[in-house]
Amino acid sequence: MAGRAGLTAERLAQAGAELADEIGFDGVTLSELARRFDVKVASLYAHVRNSRDLKTRIALLGLEELADLAADAVAGRSGRDALAAYAEVFRTYARRHPGRYTATRFPLDAGTALASAGVRHARLTRAVLRGYGLAEPEQTHAVRMLGSLFHGYVDLENSGGFAHSDPDSRESWERIVDALDHLLRTWPPPPRPA
Repeated sequence: MAGRAGLTAERLAQAGAELADEIGFDGVTLSELARRFDVKVASLYAHVRNSRDLKTRIALLGLEELADLAADAVAGRSGRDALAAYAEVFRTYARRHPGRYTATRFPLDAGTALASAGVRHARLTRAVLRGYGLAEPEQTHAVRMLGSLFHGYVDLENSGGFAHSDPDSRESWERIVDALDHLLRTWPPPPRPA
């Protein structure tokens, strides 16, 4: 890509996301992005404030893409079917876009987070859980459990943590979804007040 023509904050975020997938989210810098567009770093400041602004934009792009995929995957599904479809979106997205996936967990300030697709993720997770009939605060506990498990498993898998043993990580993933479905259907009652 040559020259300054057509540079926008959105175009820089998209190019930054592609760069993140190639070299890792931590490696995305304004210098690397300037090289990609064959411009000086100073030229980028007309469109992004600093490196944090660029990384925030990449995070927002990743969250939006992931929320769109998740919404499509769970539409018209419930129970285990919705859970499996939702879980698979995370795993597939992380494999196809490892840098963007990492970006989705970039710390955002409160106002940006509330305006982001992260809110849609929370709603989608709760929509999946509605099929299990969990009331508050148990639903929030389940939301946190699913997020922790999906992100943890995907991070371990992407870093090669399961590459050296049998069974295949895909088989474990499917068994975990089965176990989650069972757990959600038989969720323990809340503890009684002391």
